[in-house]
Amino acid sequence: MRLDRLWLTDFRSYESAELAFAPGLTAVVGDNGRGKSNLLEAVAWLATLTSFRGAPTDALVRAGAARAVLRLEGFAERTAPGEEHDERQTLVEAELVASGRNRVLVNRQRLQRTRDLLGVLRVTVFTPDDLDIVKGGPGGRRRYLDDLLVALHPKYDAVQREVDRVLKQRNALLKQVQGGRRLDEAAVTTLDVFDEKLGQAGEELARVRVALCERLAPVLAASYAAVAVGADVRAATTLRYESDWYGADGGLSGALAAGRDDDVRRGVSLVGPHRDDLALAIGGLPARTHASQGEQRSFALALRLAGHSVVTATTGAAPVLLLDDVFSELDPDRSDALLANLPAGQTLLTTASGLPKGAAPERVLRVEARPAPGGGVVSTLSETEGPP
Repeated sequence: MRLDRLWLTDFRSYESAELAFAPGLTAVVGDNGRGKSNLLEAVAWLATLTSFRGAPTDALVRAGAARAVLRLEGFAERTAPGEEHDERQTLVEAELVASGRNRVLVNRQRLQRTRDLLGVLRVTVFTPDDLDIVKGGPGGRRRYLDDLLVALHPKYDAVQREVDRVLKQRNALLKQVQGGRRLDEAAVTTLDVFDEKLGQAGEELARVRVALCERLAPVLAASYAAVAVGADVRAATTLRYESDWYGADGGLSGALAAGRDDDVRRGVSLVGPHRDDLALAIGGLPARTHASQGEQRSFALALRLAGHSVVTATTGAAPVLLLDDVFSELDPDRSDALLANLPAGQTLLTTASGLPKGAAPERVLRVEARPAPGGGVVSTLSETEGPP
């Protein structure tokens, strides 16, 4: 999708705002704490119906307001191999209610299911917190893979939800029978049903994760070489899906059966796709423990750019690239490397530290703020002339 215009009412720190996007690079500048990231969050929320900061709905509605309204106009694009370029005007609207149910419309039609929106607008978000994908726990790396899968094929959202649903039910039962004190015939029968469902959905999720890793590996190597600097460029990057059960005899069903006694004793499911990991390495050494901070940041950025490239190649249209305050975390050489290798398409970035000399935005917007009654700030948005 190519974004055209965004309207906000009572979203985060904005009473009212209107933002027109450039076809290429739009830069949003301003001091920290003024509301720059809120603009990217609004765009990403309209693509996924979730906050990339992990914020609940009531945190998205401006303090003192009962609801927030978001409205985004753009053009859905597709240029697949062998097909003519297709572009259709698209309107996504949302009403976020602080203490109620949100309402979302796509082209004036009420959205009935989240999965019906997925794929209408695709975004790639990079924030300083993405460093945790490399140096944090396995959960962040699994989320990276699963979010990318949904961007590639919205149908995989249903697979992920099924895995999560069955795991929640299975863990609730295991908690009830923990230690084997109440493992009667009915509990055994129910566990058998859960294991069958988890075996099917878990195998499918792991299968597509593995296939995605195989597609990402060569693209990641190229992306890392593009944004890394100095000696980092010569270091080979690898990623590999790590699972104790996938590909083994019996698969997940066999692993669940073999580990049932341990699960009952511990009161939790100890094996499955929720325990798998993505092994990341630079020069054959684990990036989480052996890479420098600069190498880890380059790796995190390369992961996002590689995913962006794979989605573009698969869908025929580049996602909108959202870069949130990335230059504050990158040294000048890495900042220049990123700007020199921005993928084709539309990019929206925020910066508090100013733009590197190599930046050439088509539109520059400035965010300022005034104190709000009762605390916080109210953000205002204006277009600037000349260098930011």
